[in-house]
Amino acid sequence: MASRKSPSRKSLARPAKRAGGKVPAARKASSPRKAASKRGAPRATTSALTLPTLHESTTSSGLKVIAAERGPLPMVSVRLVIRAGSATDPDGKHGLADFTARLLRRGTRRLNAQAIDEAVEFVGASLGVGVSEDTLSVALTTPSEHFEQMLGILGQVVREPTFPQSEVDDARERELAQFANDLDDPSVIADRAMVRALWGDHPYGHDVGGSSKTVKTFTRDDVVRFHEARMGPKVSMLIVVGAMDPGRVAAAAEEAFADWTGGPDAPVAIPAPERIALGGRVILVDKPDQTQSQVRLGGPGMRMGHEDYFPATAMNIALGGGFTSRLMNEIRVNRGLTYGVSSWFDSMNAAGVFALSTFTKTESTREIIDVALAEIGGVREKGLKPRELADAQSYLAGLYPLRTETNESIAGSIAEARLHGLGDDWVEKFRDRLRAVTPKQVVAAARKYCFAQAPAVVVLGKADVVKKQLKGLGPITVVPATEYE
Repeated sequence: MASRKSPSRKSLARPAKRAGGKVPAARKASSPRKAASKRGAPRATTSALTLPTLHESTTSSGLKVIAAERGPLPMVSVRLVIRAGSATDPDGKHGLADFTARLLRRGTRRLNAQAIDEAVEFVGASLGVGVSEDTLSVALTTPSEHFEQMLGILGQVVREPTFPQSEVDDARERELAQFANDLDDPSVIADRAMVRALWGDHPYGHDVGGSSKTVKTFTRDDVVRFHEARMGPKVSMLIVVGAMDPGRVAAAAEEAFADWTGGPDAPVAIPAPERIALGGRVILVDKPDQTQSQVRLGGPGMRMGHEDYFPATAMNIALGGGFTSRLMNEIRVNRGLTYGVSSWFDSMNAAGVFALSTFTKTESTREIIDVALAEIGGVREKGLKPRELADAQSYLAGLYPLRTETNESIAGSIAEARLHGLGDDWVEKFRDRLRAVTPKQVVAAARKYCFAQAPAVVVLGKADVVKKQLKGLGPITVVPATEYE
């Protein structure tokens, strides 16, 4: 679900979502005046998709290393993935994983923050951090000739950060200021409300960045304890893709991480929730200055690697995951209720959700909800037309090769497959598995995930006007927008 992910709320937080994932809707608009133009699906590529050969090794500290040699460009992409995402945040300290990640490159025992920045920039490299629900990631891109030096800096950042008190104080103030600014963005607030409505008290049930209430309690000791308790070699994986001999990668990884200690011996076990926390209920987030309503609907989805992935993904592209989807055609083109509507599956390691996001004028709030539920219900009852399924399969099959175009995207695909147990043939067989989806499988997936039970409903808008429109959707709870700061 759309929770805040670093760096600067961008996509490094987790490996890039596979085609068919969430397509963010535009945040501000009124009714469109013109019908959207049709766009043809990309032509399916027939050439085989293959990944470079994977060479595996383990450092003396227990860090798993995967090297994939790939040229001809003399560049290397590195991704260190640690199973220390926001789901491992301590009780009462939500957002601590994200906060810790932001501080990693603010100084080590040998280099201060400025020295780290200068060393990285001098060789034309880049170094970033990010957090998702399941993982904390450090990503490095560097020219091959400087690989060992840059991997050494990455190793320092992860193994021996000093977390200077001044940097902790500055980071906390920046975060609190950002939370205050976020109150002016109704889409962000609606997304946060939806995360809580879907997950409740589950470890996935809070924003990746936490909240102003929790962040203001963060101390340097909190950060040091999280680093020592959650970040270690035995719950990490180093992936290196590019123009680099695998033997050289193994030797450099040993040099950079040989003395890395700390962290758990095994990943924290995240339980699967029994149900959607507020299914069948309505959360009305009051923001009296709004002339539009942000609308979110959500129900159960699937964990990463679930057997329903391919039929559910194909189904969703036709329903709400593409520009010419049923939801887009009915809500935007035919009725002019919004400029943007999308549905998606958000899948984590333990569980997932199926959700919809849109917005509309205050007076058409109930109409857009009813139309969305009707379209989703239609797919649930009857599945897709054969042409819709074929178009969805062709569209995804045509897009998927983008996952193997760059070293960085390949590193992300390898990380995703390993983290979620998808198998090393996930990329190679993706299109064959997609094209093998049958109408019967789509119907089964739709009946399972297209709100077979009443979804959680979140509406952000002018509560005194909107509330009466929401009668009949379930018990209504009105909360102020500041609840999600």
